[in-house]
Amino acid sequence: MVRTWTAGAPGILSLPSGPLVRGRGLRRSLPAGMLPDFGVYLRRSRPEQVEWESRWIRWPDFRLPHDRGVAEEIMRLAWRRAANERVEIACGGGLGRTGTALAYLAILDGVAPGEAVAYVREGYHRQAVETPWQYRYVTRLEP
Repeated sequence: MVRTWTAGAPGILSLPSGPLVRGRGLRRSLPAGMLPDFGVYLRRSRPEQVEWESRWIRWPDFRLPHDRGVAEEIMRLAWRRAANERVEIACGGGLGRTGTALAYLAILDGVAPGEAVAYVREGYHRQAVETPWQYRYVTRLEP
């Protein structure tokens, strides 16, 4: 049984092959409704414990992942799990790091690296991927 989010709901990005992923800012309250099955949290320091399975990527605000190999491994896991589970990606504000990670998922799902930022800005939030180095990071990713 596929456990998914609702397409078109705020903060939900639809990947090209159909999976839905929720992006959000951790400084805001947890949205009402279904809880994630799996979460990826992008923070400088370890996030608070949650009720669902999760992974932490050490990723300072406005920067890039501390360990890009770890980030790749976790993002690939999130992408695979999104096919059948509710996956959320979150950072402090829900735009820069979250947008960058959502662009990574879009690339894994078939979007060209040079088009991934525009894809996420259109489908998730128009201010996603905040810094030039986050943008450059996305354009250099390989599926």
